[in-house]
Amino acid sequence: MSGYIRTAMLLAALTALFMAAGWLLGGRGGMMIALLVAVGMNLFAYWNADKMVLRMHNAREVDARTAPDFYNLVARLAEQAQLPMPKVYLIETDQPNAFATGRNPQNAAVAATTGLLRRLSAEEVAGVMAHELAHVRNRDTLIMTITATIAGALSMLANFGLFFGGGDNRNNPLGFIGVILTVILAPLAAMLVQMAISRSREYEADRIGAEISGRPLWLASALEKIEAFSKRIDYGAAERNPATAHMFIINPLHAHAVDSLFSTHPSTANRVAALQRMAGLAQGQGRGPWG
Repeated sequence: MSGYIRTAMLLAALTALFMAAGWLLGGRGGMMIALLVAVGMNLFAYWNADKMVLRMHNAREVDARTAPDFYNLVARLAEQAQLPMPKVYLIETDQPNAFATGRNPQNAAVAATTGLLRRLSAEEVAGVMAHELAHVRNRDTLIMTITATIAGALSMLANFGLFFGGGDNRNNPLGFIGVILTVILAPLAAMLVQMAISRSREYEADRIGAEISGRPLWLASALEKIEAFSKRIDYGAAERNPATAHMFIINPLHAHAVDSLFSTHPSTANRVAALQRMAGLAQGQGRGPWG
């Protein structure tokens, strides 16, 4: 139930921010239009945000025929996690990374980059995908996906206001100052993303993901490698859609200064240390889909 409360509070905050931007650009009329748009967007995002995010990253769906090793790996992990089989996607980019999306476990999808499959071992990939399935099991994916969609739309609204707003618009209560203030609201959307996706949720997904795979050190090794590669390999689609950064297992952004606004992930070193402690406690048990 707490997850639904968090989702409702987040949507209310983003709706209020959207309405404030509408007021700054067009007065009371702009605020009412923004309210209608926000309500419609919330409803649309609930049903379609996952598809939008996958399209943003040019993800293509794969199956047991087109990507047998990867698909079967996800299938084994989903069975181990006692989850319905999610849809499986690949993203053509050299940076290793992955995310999960979908409004519930019955309508979930997991996506990995081709760089993840090329640059990490099969065991490390298993650790990563177990982490993403943990997000599905924890029902984190709904709030992660809706937040990405609405925060991105708010940023577009701010850019729209900068391009068209101010000046002679008599409905704008603050004139061009209102437009500038609207542009400033875009970083506030990033801050809301940070609040919505707490550090504890990433740690929890690491913990449950390690339990699903049965090998905490697989994920620990993967996190270290992904962080190292993400610092030197560009991921164009992520840079163009920074509001989706919090969805990835490691922040994919590094090419622009604004990326620091979307630092929603806890320290990788701290995550690895927690997994290493977990491995020490579980040493010798060896439970998981690989025996």
